[in-house]
Amino acid sequence: MTLRLILMRHTKSDWQDATLSDHDRPLNARGRHAAQLLGEWLHSRGYQPDQVLCSDALRTRQTWAGLAASALGGQASVQVLPALYNANPDQIWGTITPQTAQTLMVVAHNPGIAELATRLLAHPPRSTEFAHYPTGATTVLEFSANKWADATPSTASLLDFVMPRALETPQD
Repeated sequence: MTLRLILMRHTKSDWQDATLSDHDRPLNARGRHAAQLLGEWLHSRGYQPDQVLCSDALRTRQTWAGLAASALGGQASVQVLPALYNANPDQIWGTITPQTAQTLMVVAHNPGIAELATRLLAHPPRSTEFAHYPTGATTVLEFSANKWADATPSTASLLDFVMPRALETPQD
């Protein structure tokens, strides 16, 4: 059996209101658009999550809302978890291993999400974009395992890696 994991960094947030806490920062217009593009891309590739684990920060919840609005939501079960807010790779992995979904998506923050993607892949892409893991960066990994607790670091295959700007249509 194979397990599929989608790791996404939230899309671009809005820094205009300096009075907001980091946790309460919303997405800006570019971030909302990027979330929709990413949702369409994931849906077009058949990367439909059965379950979504999402940080409770406003920008991650809004990223998921944008993804779901683009037909990606489907039948996915969504858990909003305070433990994913600015979590390190071990903390993120700790939320994944008890899950039972065959295709699991995590929407969280850097540097934890990027570090986890690097740790899990047998052969991470040699791309400066992957190393930087900009906002909206999304990695789709696959494990040969029957359950998440049996999946181990450095064994995942890379199915896809994309950033929102690669999905934008050039303006005339």
